[in-house]
Amino acid sequence: MTLLRKHINQAVAFIRKHTTMQPEIGIILGTGLGGLVKEIRKETVLDYDDIPHFPVSTVESHHGKLIFGTLSGKNVVAMQGRFHYYEGYTMQQVTFPVRVMSHKAGLGATTLLISNAAGGMNPRFRKGDLMIITDHINLQGDNPLIGPNDDDLGPRFPDMSEPYDHELISLAQRAARDLKIKVQHGVFVAVQGPNLETRAEYRFLRGIGADAVGMSTVPENIVANHMGMRVLGMSIITDECFPDTLKPVTVEEVIAVANKAEPKLTAIMKELVKRL
Repeated sequence: MTLLRKHINQAVAFIRKHTTMQPEIGIILGTGLGGLVKEIRKETVLDYDDIPHFPVSTVESHHGKLIFGTLSGKNVVAMQGRFHYYEGYTMQQVTFPVRVMSHKAGLGATTLLISNAAGGMNPRFRKGDLMIITDHINLQGDNPLIGPNDDDLGPRFPDMSEPYDHELISLAQRAARDLKIKVQHGVFVAVQGPNLETRAEYRFLRGIGADAVGMSTVPENIVANHMGMRVLGMSIITDECFPDTLKPVTVEEVIAVANKAEPKLTAIMKELVKRL
């Protein structure tokens, strides 16, 4: 048994002392996107600190709780607070909760919904827009699958031709249309952070085909794909990253924009879960 599998088993064994719920859907709630928590009918709430081998989020606005309950009639497990590579964790630590949530080794989820805050580089995007992620570029300089592979969790060389599930993207589009909420689509690029990018870096990232940039989501997506989970990713565009008109931005401004856009994202996610 690999050390990773041993750690997953220990975390799951602890969680199973508190709940027998089999979640169908895992949800990762990012910066300023906690509104969905209020919509979940909670059955069990566990602190990350108490779960064996879980890292603890050090980032403002990330709460650090694993929530079990129902959303739109479906069993879900939601991460209130996520981990980032820039906090000093390994990629394996960042993605450990996804392993625990999944059907392959953990709690039972076969679908993963991820949200994040991102900088918009596509000139058509505006602050407060929602973007459905259609594909991604990994520029974090690391990969959560590096190291020994546990063949029971997934293949050594997982295919990534459809990292974000086409059917889930269509469902999210239809949900947004029926709710009369405008959504953008685009390619998300993940960088290490924690600093924001320079003008030259924004030009470079746009030049290689990215529409939005952030510091999360891609590691979790890779691990979910490794384990055969279906993934949907959505970004709130919290700042406009156009090199020629770039203005300084603070984390407070980012969170304020995310909070304002949050009800729209919450509505789409709720409707999407109902239709799954």
